[in-house]
Amino acid sequence: MDEVPSLQLECLSNYIAELSLLEYGMLQYAPSLVAAASVFLAQFILAPSKRPWNSTLRHYTLYAPSDLNDCVRQLHQLCLDGNSSSLPAIREKYSQHKYKFVAQKHCPPLIPSEYFTI
Repeated sequence: MDEVPSLQLECLSNYIAELSLLEYGMLQYAPSLVAAASVFLAQFILAPSKRPWNSTLRHYTLYAPSDLNDCVRQLHQLCLDGNSSSLPAIREKYSQHKYKFVAQKHCPPLIPSEYFTI
């Protein structure tokens, strides 16, 4: 986590969380779970070869990576579908300099299953 600039991580996490607000299906998840899953996915996007969840995040969120699996995968799909969305306002907002252009980051097509194990 230290290698990723914290402002970029914050902006990308916020972008992912805001994407969830447009999807009715995301209401099944607690806000704390969406927040944790957004951080998980943001870490993965910024450093795909590194495990996105660690013991510190688990300690402070009380979520194990396996708890995040379904929510992360739904958020991941939202990121992948972002370019073709009929509601581009959030993507346009986070494509600005003040948000570090995070909406333009490449989202890897697959998240390794082993990232959801302890």
